[in-house]
Order: sequence, then C-alpha cells, then structure tokens
Amino acid sequence: MTLMNITSDIVYIGTDDLDIDLFENQYTVPEGMAYNSYLIMDEKIAVMDTTDRRTAAEWKANLTAALNGRTPDYLIVHHMEPDHAGSLADIVQTYPTMTVVATNAAIRMMPQFFDDINLEGRTLAVKEGDSLPLGRHTLRFIMAPMIHWPEVMMTYDETDKVLFSADAFGKFGALGKTGGLFCTPETDWACEARRYYFNICGKYGTQVQNLLHKASQIDITTVCPLHGPVLRDTLATQMDLYNTWSSYGVETPGIFIAYASIHGGTALAAKKLGEILQAKGCPKVVISDLCRSDLAENIEDAFRYGTLVVAASSYDGTVFPPMHDFIWHLQIKGYQKRRVGIIENGSWAPCAARVMTDMFSQMKDIETVTPCVTLRSSLKSADISALETLASHLMA
Repeated sequence: MTLMNITSDIVYIGTDDLDIDLFENQYTVPEGMAYNSYLIMDEKIAVMDTTDRRTAAEWKANLTAALNGRTPDYLIVHHMEPDHAGSLADIVQTYPTMTVVATNAAIRMMPQFFDDINLEGRTLAVKEGDSLPLGRHTLRFIMAPMIHWPEVMMTYDETDKVLFSADAFGKFGALGKTGGLFCTPETDWACEARRYYFNICGKYGTQVQNLLHKASQIDITTVCPLHGPVLRDTLATQMDLYNTWSSYGVETPGIFIAYASIHGGTALAAKKLGEILQAKGCPKVVISDLCRSDLAENIEDAFRYGTLVVAASSYDGTVFPPMHDFIWHLQIKGYQKRRVGIIENGSWAPCAARVMTDMFSQMKDIETVTPCVTLRSSLKSADISALETLASHLMA
C-alpha cells in the first residue's frame, strides 16, 4: 500500500504482507494480511502502532516518507502482539526523544518481547478517559482489556472523530488484494471479518459488548483497525454485525451440518439430512467435511447460524479426532446460545454421541435436539425415518 490520507492530518503508513501463509501460525490467509499503522501530523506527531517484523523495512520507509524530516513525539501502542508492536524497539532506538504511550499492562510487557530495550523515563501510562493534546487534535484513551489481550486499549481522536480500534473490526486479507484502504458498500467485508472475529475474539463477547457500549457514547465517523480496511461509509453495518456477533446472536437463519467421516457412511447421512432439511423449507443449509475444510471457516459458520448438526464416527472409544478438534475449538471460543443435533456412527460400540453430548454440555446455553441418530456402519433405508424425525425437530 502507498501512503494515503484518511483525514487531512491522519496518514495511513501500514503494510501488506503477501508472503504469509498462516496468521498466528494457525489461520490460513490466502489473500495475505494487512498490518495497519497510522500517523497523526499535528504540532506534536503521534505514530499509531508499528508493524510485524516481516514488513519492518517497508513500514519504516513509509514512516520516514510521511514524516518528511520531522520527528515523532509519541508512539501510541494499542496492542503488544508482535504483528503490531514487532518494530517497537527499532523505532524507539531511531527516535530517542519519542515517548511511548500505552497501558500500564502493555508497558510491563514490553521488555518481554525485546532484549535490552531501555524505556526508562520514556513511557506514559494512560488509563480510561485520559487525554493527550497534540495541537489541533486531542486523543482520548479507551481501555479495552481482553479484546483480545489484557493490555489492549483504543484511542479516540476527538477532533476528526476517528476511533483507532486495535484488533476490533479487523479482518483477514491484505488491503491491496481485498478492495483497498477504505471499505465501500461493494467491499466483501463480512466474510473474512467474521472468520477473524470468531477465531480471534470470539471468546470475549462480553468485553466486546462493553466496548460497543462505550462507542455508543461518542460520535464516531471513522474506525481505523489494526487489520483490514478503514470503516467509514459502511460503519453502521459493521457496528450492527459486531453487536450480533458479540452477543452470540444468530446472524443468518439456517442450519450448519459439520461431519467427520472415516469411510463415507457418516458423510452420506449428513448429506441426506441436508436434503431433507432443504425439502422441509430450511432457509439455508451449509454442509462441511471437517476432514478437508478450513477449521477457522467451520468455527465461523457454527457461530453464524442458529443450529448446528454434528455427525461423526466413533473412534478408539471416543469420537473421530477431526470432530473432537472442532468441538474443542468451539468450546474454547465460547460457543453458546445454539441448538445442536447429533448423528453418530459405530460398527460395534457407538460412542461418538456420548462424547459429543458431554463436550457440548460444558458450554453455555446449548440445547441438544433429540433424537440422536445412531448409524451402524452405513446409512440404510431404515435410518431415513430417524433423519426425518431429527430434521422435523431441528426445524421446530
């Protein structure tokens, strides 16, 4: 990305990473990743976050060009994760008169990430409601702990009504490949933003709801996240989606069927159930093979729809590992307020349903829809009536 103005005084200086294959070494990012950073040019200059070490040279060149010979007064650190603070030590060394502004928790973390960094006398710890005048601009700090690390804060520019939102409102994808710096009505924002939200922040719905309450008390015209495009013209849509996601509401009416099949019998049952549901008028049926699909997308779909059906083979006295992994990920991401149907398969001692039921019982506000359907090795004509009954109860 080239340097671009967001307002007359706020410049985008971030970078695109087109070489990365796994974000956080676990999420596939076929369209790369954006590491956003911004510069507020005023009587005093504030750098809003740095970048990952992977793109440090490009980011530093962007910063130098935007400064045009001036020296930054402040580095605002919203989040200490290395994809945003990876170049902190370098910029601190480059500009020895610059003050680092962050939460107390972030300041305590800084020496953990960098060897021999010396910040003595160079930090300003801020708390909820503190402000920092730059000249024409005044920055007000908003605490956002556990979105999604404990040291996170956000910054509101009272002058241009811009919220620098840290990881909130972020999405996967490099800006140069996903529509550019600004989100427009034509931008496909929700798909990769949803996958990002539920896999990165999904567990922290209560904290996001707290943030949305704070945001409703201030006049925001623009949101500048640390990943993904700047939100402005479509901001109301994104706010509504975040409210749905963080309250664990149902975004799209429909049923998500996730199956893990060893020899194909369980897969046939899952697909047959999908056909039955469609014939009964289910508004949307999505089916996914857990053995071959992206886990993060499956997590996303489980949260998107109000009803989930899990279909899995029994395996070694428990449940087939791809299904166990999927449900375990749902559990650690705070899956809740959903209806769940269960199909199990077993050739001699079916046990998958027992294991899956126990795993879902440990989650909040999960209704298990009966009856559980038990297959013996393969789907037979006698099993269709049980699938029909399950479908009727899922649609009720």
